Amino acid sequence: MAKKAKDEAIAVGAIPAPRLKEHYKKNVLPKLKEQFGYSTVMQVPKLDKIVINMGVKAGDDKNLENSIRDMTLITGQKPVVTMSRKAISNFKLRENVKIGCKVTLRGDRALHFFDKLATVVLPRIRDFQGLSANSFDGRGNYALGLKEQLVFPEIPYDTFDRIRGMDIIICTTARNDEEARSFLKQMGLPLREK
Repeated sequence: MAKKAKDEAIAVGAIPAPRLKEHYKKNVLPKLKEQFGYSTVMQVPKLDKIVINMGVKAGDDKNLENSIRDMTLITGQKPVVTMSRKAISNFKLRENVKIGCKVTLRGDRALHFFDKLATVVLPRIRDFQGLSANSFDGRGNYALGLKEQLVFPEIPYDTFDRIRGMDIIICTTARNDEEARSFLKQMGLPLREK
């Protein structure tokens, strides 16, 4: 009975259980609980969400359309178009103009994306020496930027029209940077030592 339900879920298009979920329960959770002396497993940091953001030039609808296509391929989720909140004359920007797109991944999708980022995408970057350990915000979140979308294996070279960068923010439930740094290292993110 359980196998039949699992086969039906896969046939409908549900994503399989992420392998990082099992790794977190078996390896990361006990180590972090022991390292920081948590009294309960609910205090142990976990992945909350991942936000991916791409900005485009204001008024460039073709570029925005291609950015949405690329981000949909990368994340498996349709992005939300972001609008400018106020007019800034120095940037020739008016209020309520389309200026980019963003996706918020949670749950299994976030774990799948994190796994792909740590094991496939980051090692494909030329001369990659590890991520900076100084990009934490003080509340347990980590931000990184990618200069091009071609490091993702989903982007086909024949539809490539221009290089687009993106910002990736990994939000955790950690209370401070030390807990978040330890959690992300245990999960497999290649962070450099300070």
